[in-house]
This record gives sequence, structure tokens and C-alpha cells, in this order.
Amino acid sequence: MNKQVKITNGRIITPKGIINGTILINQTKIAAISERDIDAPDALVIDAHGNYVSPGFIDIHVHGGGGHDFMDGNEEAFLEIARTHARYGTTAMVPTTLTAEKADLLKTLDLYATADAKNTMGAQFLGMHLEGPYFAMNQRGAQDPRYIRNPDEEEYKEIIAYSKAIKRWSAAPELPGAIQFAKYLQANGIMPALAHTDAIYEEVALAFENGYKLATHLYSGMSGVTRRNAYRYAGVIEAAFLIDAMDVEVIADGIHLPAPLLKLVYKIKGPDRIALITDAMRAAGMPEGDSVLGNKDTGLKVIVEDGVAKLPDRSSFAGSVATCDRLVRTMMAMADVPLPETVKMMTKNPATIMGVDDRKGALVEGMDADIAIFDEQINIQATIVNGKLVYGG
Repeated sequence: MNKQVKITNGRIITPKGIINGTILINQTKIAAISERDIDAPDALVIDAHGNYVSPGFIDIHVHGGGGHDFMDGNEEAFLEIARTHARYGTTAMVPTTLTAEKADLLKTLDLYATADAKNTMGAQFLGMHLEGPYFAMNQRGAQDPRYIRNPDEEEYKEIIAYSKAIKRWSAAPELPGAIQFAKYLQANGIMPALAHTDAIYEEVALAFENGYKLATHLYSGMSGVTRRNAYRYAGVIEAAFLIDAMDVEVIADGIHLPAPLLKLVYKIKGPDRIALITDAMRAAGMPEGDSVLGNKDTGLKVIVEDGVAKLPDRSSFAGSVATCDRLVRTMMAMADVPLPETVKMMTKNPATIMGVDDRKGALVEGMDADIAIFDEQINIQATIVNGKLVYGG
């Protein structure tokens, strides 16, 4: 790794707009950004050739890629997933579990700790996201029903005490004990998020007041308007729209949500409350065909076709195979979102949600040198993580 790296001839996406200029990286940080050349005779020079120079993409909900899953039970899975997604502009990610037995979750947390120390050629890890097992059975989607259960105070306290790596935990907030669970998470520096939930508006409003500030993969695995007896009730989707301060995740692969829904989410939530996520499983970056969701030996068999993973009977989607570059392309092409705002949803907003926006998510002097260089079609030309060129160049 060079002490200094200079990126020249780029269209730099900054918080104040796009400028033509130069970025100087000193070790792991952005040292300077200028519309003029920066004198650094000993720096490694990367010519951006007029392409866009963007903050690195931050994926706060990802299960796998490159033929691996974080639940595979081995270190190499973590490292290869990080390397795979770096090829598509991701510079930071939050490894995500699936609903599983406690022993599998603890093993995955152990592997996170060892893999994190060795992860030098891929997207950086920002901590673990536990997705489940405290979900509504009716909204389980492709989550394994064998392991779905209500919040268990003894269990979650044991898991939280076991590892400091957990930064986020998704659950259904209407379940018995879910509000107390959220309070305990926050007391331990962990962000609660609502997911795979059959809640109605009133339950979501209470949950929001008690820490559930993020809606996991909006529209997927959550209730909309329902009828109980003769009365209609607003669901989680409507609550996420009505609660202005609630952040939402969007799987912007163009399949989980069609263009009208992407446009609706953008129209209501705006560019500051949306985080684009891949929610990618192991088949991201791989050819289509048969695959497995979750652990390679015990997980759910799925088929990948038409750019998405499906249950074998094709009755439901079973996971995304998106990469972050695809999310950016889709939001621009299908939802008519301008490039700077789309990039914000892929960088600054996820960083803010995860509490790392003091060092990641924007090209500003003093921030981490996490950078993606891409062309007009969002084809990644180079990825830099903490000042180190890990792809392209």
C-alpha cells in the first residue's frame, strides 16, 4: 500500500455537488480534494479517465456472494464475500445472518471476529446484523420456519454477552417481549430494526418510540393494509411512510420492487431516508441456476433465474442476487432518481443509519479513503478500501 495515492481526471461526487478534480489519499484517509492538480510527486497516480469518483458503496444488509454465505461456517466465506462485492464498488458491509439455531449464530459470530482481522482485500466489515429468529411466522418469507420463535430474554442476553460484533438485530416488533428486547439492544449499543412482521400501524408507532427506527427491506416480509372483522388497519408499509423519521431499506434490484413502487418510496421518503441494500445471497456474482439460501449443507434449496433467487416451486422470491452497482443503475433508470441522490442512498444514508457517518459515506477531507470509480453505466473501474486499491485501477 502506497503512503499516498492521487486520483486524477475524475468527476468527483461530493456532498456539495460533482466537481472535476483530484483527490489525494494519505495512507487510509482523504487528505485533500481539489478542482486543481495536487502536488504529490511520490504518490501512486490513478487516472480516472473522466469517470465518476464516488464514495464507496455501503451495504448494510447482505448475506453472501461469490458462491458463499456468511452462515457457511467457515472463515473463507466471509473473506470471499467481501472480495466479491468489492468488485462491484462495495467498500463496507454489514454481514447478515438468517434465522437459525443459537449454536449456528454463535459460531458465525466467532468466525466474524477471526475473518475481520484477515479481511484486507475486500469490503470492510462494520459489524454483524442478526436477521431473526424473532419473526412473525406468517411473514417468514424464505426464513426457515423451524427456527422462528418469540423473543427469548435468556437467549438474546446470552448472545449479546457472547459477542461485541453485533451492531444490528432485526425482529418483528409486535411479538410478546419485542419492545423489551429493543430496549435491551439499545442499552448494549445495538440498533433494533423491524422485519418479517405482521404489525399494524399502532404497533409500529409504539415500536418506533422504543427504538425500531429502521424498516428492513421495505415491502418484503411485512404487512400492508389488512382487514380484521369489518375494519381496515394500516400495516407496516403504511407506517413506514407515515412516520417521517423512520428510515427504510430498499432492495433496488428492479425485481423485488417494480418501477412504480420504487418511485413511490422515493416520492414519499425522499433521498435522505432510503438506504439501498442488496440483501444478496450466495449467488450474487455467480451464474444463474440451482443454489442454496443459508448454510451450504443445511440451507434452503433455491433456483436463481431472471436475476433473482426463487423457491423451487417459484411461488416466492427467496433472495436477491444483486450487487450495489446494480442498485444504483436501477434507481436511476427505473425510479428516475438523479445520480447524486442515488449515490447518497448507497453511501451517506447507510453510513448514517449504522452510526459511521463521521468517517464513511462521503468524499470529504479527513474521512476514510473508501472510493468507487465507475463509468456512465455504473460499471466499476476501481475500488479503494481504506486507501488500498482492492479492485481494478
